[in-house]
Amino acid sequence: MEPDIQRVNRYDDCRFSPKVLRQHGAFLVDGTPYEVEITGRDSAVVRGERPELYSEVIQSFRFYAGHITRFTDSTGEWSLEFPPVELFAVKLEDIQPSQFYVDQEKLAAVRDFVKGGEDVVIPVTPVEGRYISHDGHTRLAAAAALGIDKVFAFIAPVNEGIFGFVQEARRRGVESPYELKVIPHEEYEIKWDQFCDEYFQRMEDGAT
Repeated sequence: MEPDIQRVNRYDDCRFSPKVLRQHGAFLVDGTPYEVEITGRDSAVVRGERPELYSEVIQSFRFYAGHITRFTDSTGEWSLEFPPVELFAVKLEDIQPSQFYVDQEKLAAVRDFVKGGEDVVIPVTPVEGRYISHDGHTRLAAAAALGIDKVFAFIAPVNEGIFGFVQEARRRGVESPYELKVIPHEEYEIKWDQFCDEYFQRMEDGAT
């Protein structure tokens, strides 16, 4: 039976270190905390109860942070390495979000540690001379608010489902991080979660 792995998206969960929460490296595996802490430009340390689950936690982590390719445990006895990933600078104006809302509470937390373009590394897919962002929209909104015009990116595998999100973002006038709409946390949870639930339900209905 496959473990249930969930990424923790809040910044105030006392089961994890604040640094790991900021890096989105906090996971619950069947309800048990696991951490992936970025320690260098391409490296991270994995912590958790069962080392045999580290590879699956890393797989979930790398969906959002594919530029991290070297992993060890806290003792240095266990390690896992992937081929290196190229990072490149990209202008904010050349990024097409696949999201249109940003959580005001998360944005305030992110602005505490986003100081320059090097603090924002996102997965993207190149399309027609621009880049679709798969994740990191709160960091992109922070960069836009702080006047940072370039961030770093890496090429991520294409997920066909993302194009529906992009189409909806464009329909709402969101064609770069500068147009992302910041809304209160409670409103975000209702509006964004409702849109995602309805979107995936439509996809499921269309497939049956």
